[in-house]
Amino acid sequence: MFARSRWLVSAGALGSVCALLAGCASTGSGTAGGASPAAAQSAGASPASGAGQPTGGSQSGTVASPSAGPDKFTAPLTVNNPMFPLAVGTQFTYQGRIVQDVESKPHSVTFTVTDLSKMVDGVQTVVAWDRDFLEGKLQEQELAFFAQDDQGNVWNFGEYPEEYENGKFTGAPSTWIRGADGAYGGIHMLSQPRTGMKYREGLVPAIEFDDVSVVTRTGQQTCLAGTCYKQVLVVDETSPNDPTSGHQIKYYSPPTGLIQVGARGGDSQEFLTLTSVRHLGQAEMATTRTEVKAMDQRAYKIKVYRTTRPAQPRAG
Repeated sequence: MFARSRWLVSAGALGSVCALLAGCASTGSGTAGGASPAAAQSAGASPASGAGQPTGGSQSGTVASPSAGPDKFTAPLTVNNPMFPLAVGTQFTYQGRIVQDVESKPHSVTFTVTDLSKMVDGVQTVVAWDRDFLEGKLQEQELAFFAQDDQGNVWNFGEYPEEYENGKFTGAPSTWIRGADGAYGGIHMLSQPRTGMKYREGLVPAIEFDDVSVVTRTGQQTCLAGTCYKQVLVVDETSPNDPTSGHQIKYYSPPTGLIQVGARGGDSQEFLTLTSVRHLGQAEMATTRTEVKAMDQRAYKIKVYRTTRPAQPRAG
């Protein structure tokens, strides 16, 4: 589920790998598929999506960079896509390892759907809180923003990832917000994924972030880590401008969402398996709300974040 998406291991901290839901960050330069930031943000689906294809995906060899304006999000906080559901108070825990230079270290990620929302680029978004632990120590925590359009596609609207070293906050250099400083927030999960569809999850030239996904398998029964699922969607994520990052392989199954993460190639590899899904009680939700609001306040030190409104409790 991870927003946050990126699986970037920094030189100073082996496990600075948050945003599992949000994709893969590139440390290279330029843009994938020849798409410019302006083209990525233009109205309507990219020509790469092809006539007659579902919104947000291309079944050709090119990368689709679809766009959706605020008028396409009638109920953006209702994220009920069965492959990526975001129900308030749900907490997903993943456990596994990071392997780098044949060294393997325990790694875990906790992803929580908060009861807060945030206005980003004219759309109300769900605020998710993603925490990344290496050998039991916090390496990164992130606020990630998602919204579902009227067709059922779930979109990425930005990320605020705080990095930590030896328990101390060291900064959030990879922050991006859709519509600010040329940042394009793409589709995180398609409404109707089909094998072969290729699409862009995000493109942020200012921080050299580029994330391209390909649907490699849909609908097959699959057994993972001793558990069998009737339907499994497999998505291959890459950072085209950073060949050393390899491939992040994500497995989704309805109605849970992300169930496993694997890797192929690259100079570091991440392996995670869903170990629990729980719903937080009132006291835990209150603690979560306090922590997330504190992060949201700290984030305003970053220029692009100031284009957003403060996170607020969701109505109802």
